[in-house]
Parts: sequence; structure tokens; C-alpha cells
Amino acid sequence: MLRSMFSAISGLRAHQTKLDVAGNNIANVNTVGFKGSQTVFEDTLSQVLRNGSSPNGTTAGTNPAQVGLGVKVAGITTNFGQGSTQNTGRASDFMISGDGFFVTKVGNEQLYTRAGSFDTDGVGNLITPDGAKLQGWMASPTGVVDMNGPVVDLRIPTGQVLAPVATTGSSIAGNLSASAATGTAVTSQVNVYDDLGNAHPVSVTMTKLAAAAGPPVVAENSWSLQFADTTTTPPSPLGGTTLVFADGTVAGQPAGTLISGDTYTVGAAGGAWTKPVDFDLTSLTQYGGKSDAAAKNTAESGSAMGVLEGYSLSNDGTIVGIYSNGLRQSIGQLALATFTNPGGLEKAGNSSFRAGDNSGNPLVGTAGSGGRGSLSAGALEMSNVDLAEEFTGLIVAQRGFQANSRVITTSDEILQDLVQLKR
Repeated sequence: MLRSMFSAISGLRAHQTKLDVAGNNIANVNTVGFKGSQTVFEDTLSQVLRNGSSPNGTTAGTNPAQVGLGVKVAGITTNFGQGSTQNTGRASDFMISGDGFFVTKVGNEQLYTRAGSFDTDGVGNLITPDGAKLQGWMASPTGVVDMNGPVVDLRIPTGQVLAPVATTGSSIAGNLSASAATGTAVTSQVNVYDDLGNAHPVSVTMTKLAAAAGPPVVAENSWSLQFADTTTTPPSPLGGTTLVFADGTVAGQPAGTLISGDTYTVGAAGGAWTKPVDFDLTSLTQYGGKSDAAAKNTAESGSAMGVLEGYSLSNDGTIVGIYSNGLRQSIGQLALATFTNPGGLEKAGNSSFRAGDNSGNPLVGTAGSGGRGSLSAGALEMSNVDLAEEFTGLIVAQRGFQANSRVITTSDEILQDLVQLKR
């Protein structure tokens, strides 16, 4: 039989594979996180009709005469280039910009995917559409994430209660007008929380004092600060202090906490409670212009009980819980994995990959570190398939298939002529 016929048959098979790959790419043109593939051909063994010879003193060298025996698929490579961005506005849709894969778990198997369309199940686990659980690190009750431990199932603890924190300190900052008349009062209010999370509005009254030789002695540029618990009628005095300003700043006062260790008795339902509340006044100034001094919340200002109402995602993969008391605290952090050779990953279906023999071991860490990309919430990475390129590839594959089929028909005609020589 003619070698050309068998070569053409291998060409048909190879171009059929190219058509299959192109068809799969086009079918997944709108698949979230899909990575397109390309077919690579190489020739097969060749039959040597005449060996080559080296030149010598009397004759020149000759090249070998070889006839190829067809083509085969050398490999099907995956293009891991970045896909286009589609904004969705869903808090549970995540997109990787750059290298890396989301880590998921199906049963006892760890898989990897670029498809960031997640949702929550009945117990709050973040899952893929096919039920794989998103992996990462959960935060401690105080919001600390330990990335040195193993990855676990990420869960959104809907309805989680954040315990109240009693107020231990607050601050008053801003300006008290240097041109204010004697007796001018500036008022502000801040909430003070007890151990049970009950809020007690505390008013602060700042009054410009007139200088006096005494007794008592009142220096120039002095202001009286008085605190009162307004949950009672009339308000319950909590004490106060006198500030003296020099060159616009507080003078003669220790740095840091200015009212330190004073114990104020604040009324609460069912009785009274005693709690030391320190007010930092070092940020107060007395310059020209209007008075805008006001009580400010600080890290020590305490908080009421909070219930988890929502969450958001930062660029490093930290899931931040949003609580009803206005606080934000880390719930957990997503894990991303990179591979030395992503092309060696094996496709596991459902837009997922598993580690292959030639992919290398997964390097798991946080977004934005170790060459891993950053994360965005409310967006998805779409397929990176280029339709114009795929349609061009279809034409090339079709023409290659037609040409190889033409070789077969031509070889058949030659064999027919050979058979008819007997007639």
C-alpha cells in the first residue's frame, strides 16, 4: 500500500483532534474562569530510503533520503492568560488578577480553580456551583488569622454575635476658639458602654473661664471641662478638669491620658456600675477661628453587642465581617495556590484542576504574596478564549482535513490504475 495513504490517515486524525479542541474552546467561550487550549503537531518517524555519506578525498558527501510517515499530536497546551473582567456586584464573586488558583476541596481531594463564582450552603460554607468547598484560614474569635496552620473550609458565620466591649477610654479633639468670650460653652457627646453593652451617652461641656488672681487662681486661656451621664434626669455629674493652653496647645498637662484613673459611676438598668473611663485631651487646641472640639471614638471606646450582617473581601483575600454595631472584624482569609508549571495540571472537570506529575507541588499562601495575584470582590474572570482566533483555527483545521482526505482519494485513484494494468 502507498505510504501517502497512511500519512494522510494520520493527518485526518490529527486535524480531527484540532477540530475537537477548537470546538471545546468555542463551547466554553462564556464559561467562568475557562482557559483555552491549543493543539501542537509534530511529524512521526521517517523511513530512510538511502543513508547519507560523509565526504572523502575522492567523492563528495550525500544527504540521506527520507520519507515521512505522517503527523501526530505532540501535545495540547493550556493558555493560562488573564481572562476579561465581568462585574457582578455579588459579595461572594471573587476574581484573581494575576497568577494563582482558588483552593477547593471535594471529599478528601484538593482541587484548584480560576472560577470565582461562590455561594454559601445551609451551614455557611463558601462553595462552588458544583458543591466544592472553598479553602482558607478561619479567624480566631478576636479576628486574628493564622496563615501558618493548615487550610480549612471557609465559612460565613451568619448571625454570629460579637460580644460587647466595655469602654475604657475616649478622646476629645479639635479646636477651642482663642477669641471666645468668657462663659462661652462648647458641648459634645459620646457613648460609653458598660460590660453588658448598654450605651450611656456622656455629655462633655467645655466652658471658657475668666482669669482670676484667686482664690482659686484661674490662669489665662483656661477652659473647664465637665462630664455628665445624660441617661438620668437631671444628668449625673461625672467629674471634670481644667485645661490651660499656651501657644495654642495644652500646657502643664501630662502627655497621653489627661484624666487617668478617675472612677465614674454611670447609671445602668437594674442599678449602677462603676467603670474607670480615661479621656485623652492632648489633641485639643486653642487657635483663632471657630470652635469645633468634639468627643471622638477610639479603639478603647467600647462597643455594644453586634450581629454579623454582611461581609466584604479585601485585595489580600481577607474576609471582613460587617456587624450591626458598626464594627468590622476579620472572619477568615482565602488561600491561593501557585504551581511551578501550571501547564502540567490535569483537568478535573467543573472548571477545576488537580496537581499532575509535571505541575510541581502547590505553593499555598495569601493573595499578593509569593507571586500570587490580587483579589477583587463583586467580579468574575471570564473565559480567555478569542473567538476570532478560534474561527481562524477552524478554517485551518478544515482545510488541513480536506487536503489530507484529498491525498487519500488521489492514492486510491493510483491504486485503481494499478489494479487495472492487468486488463
